[in-house]
Amino acid sequence: MSSPYAAEKQVAVAAVRLGDFSAQAVINTILGRTFPSDPIVGEEDAADMRAESGAALRNRIVELANETLTAPLQPDEHESWGLGPGHAQTAEEIMDVIDKGNYGGSRTGRFWTLDPIDGTKGFLRGEQYAVCLALIVDSRVELGVIGCPNLPTSSSSPDERGCVFVAVRNQGAYQLPLSASSPTLPINLTIPTFSQDTLNLLESVEKAHAKLSFNERVAEVLGVKRAPTRMDSQAKYGALVRGDGGVYLRMPTGTGYREKIWDHAPGAVLVEEAGGVITDSRGQPLDFGLGRTLGENFGVVAAGKEVHSRVLEAVKKAKEEGN
Repeated sequence: MSSPYAAEKQVAVAAVRLGDFSAQAVINTILGRTFPSDPIVGEEDAADMRAESGAALRNRIVELANETLTAPLQPDEHESWGLGPGHAQTAEEIMDVIDKGNYGGSRTGRFWTLDPIDGTKGFLRGEQYAVCLALIVDSRVELGVIGCPNLPTSSSSPDERGCVFVAVRNQGAYQLPLSASSPTLPINLTIPTFSQDTLNLLESVEKAHAKLSFNERVAEVLGVKRAPTRMDSQAKYGALVRGDGGVYLRMPTGTGYREKIWDHAPGAVLVEEAGGVITDSRGQPLDFGLGRTLGENFGVVAAGKEVHSRVLEAVKKAKEEGN
């Protein structure tokens, strides 16, 4: 008897491994063929491609998507997914499949959420970005996959890059190589215990994405001695669960901005399945049943169980000081 969500996991991992600049077209094609009743909440749409001024962009994305869709099948892929020689799509078909990501989300039922290039500025700099896919069922994230093409496979192997982080509810979390052809076995992931000397924060590179000055005060209250580790995208969640950093802290930079579900859904189940805790800064669970956002922004705090409550207290103290 197969494990719950075994088919979804196989499809999601294979789809994320194929991700590139045309990821939404490719992944939506695979999901549409394998789970045709499932709606998709995607970050991107095809509006720019359809515009009169979008010819160059449209041609490039169609070219990239068809390169991936028509490539020879890998061992973990199936022609029924819309992959392999002879499965090229027209520009109109590509744009239509991208637009399948326009679902508004729901409190009940199942749907996927996709961020085809999380950390766009990191992608453009040649640094960290991620292809992120999650399955949400009745407002709870059941499956998350984060592909990180530029992330080292471990801190001890900085020149070996390309990881996929996978978590299924009640089945644990693990890391795979980005390449499906690699024989490396899955690496089970559990957030380690940090000493006061080794604990540090994982933060965004872009100041517009997180209130870094606030994070500095939280680190002071916690007695953190190590400098923060800064990187773009949900690669931070992968770094957290394998122990490259001890606390993921993302506080709002101002009023009005609402966190998108695709920016945190895969990371949320990854953290929990690696033995950690993820909440907002009040200690409340993240709510993935509010639509395309997490609602009013109270920040995101993720850490190991023995650290998380301390971080919440430090955040509370920093807020009381008016930071």
